[in-house]
Amino acid sequence: RWHGLCQGVAVKRQLWESRWEEYVAGGREAPMFDGDCGDVACLATGPNGLVYSGSMDAMVRVWSPRARYTQQICGYQIETLKGHTEGVHCLAVAADGTLYSGSADRTIRVWSGENGSHLRTLTGHTGKVFALAVGANGDVFSGSSDSTVRMWSGRDGTHLHT
Repeated sequence: RWHGLCQGVAVKRQLWESRWEEYVAGGREAPMFDGDCGDVACLATGPNGLVYSGSMDAMVRVWSPRARYTQQICGYQIETLKGHTEGVHCLAVAADGTLYSGSADRTIRVWSGENGSHLRTLTGHTGKVFALAVGANGDVFSGSSDSTVRMWSGRDGTHLHT
């Protein structure tokens, strides 16, 4: 099992093993991801084993948690998903691997879990999107600074309720 650890608002992101206490007690630095992280605002994991990070530079990064070089590098960046124009504040992953990202640009972008391609953009919020969740039936819920919670069809992105 892996745990995400955020050190205040630091840019550095590390993944710690479930026995991270051993690293702390032993005075060793925990293994970390290799790659450019940006100012990380959110993290999510998918059913495919990948880790996703959303950053204030408007990017969503896709990471493999598997070691590539040394024991100190526990994962590496696979891809950067570009499309948002402002910081990414929240991420959610559906059971089928579809990735949803919410941003200060007031949009929710939908990404393919298979190849990272942009599938669609959900619009309707008039404030920054700060919260996302995927329901058991695949529908998506978003919360925004416009004081609304919206429900979207996970199948086609149709706005269902506010």
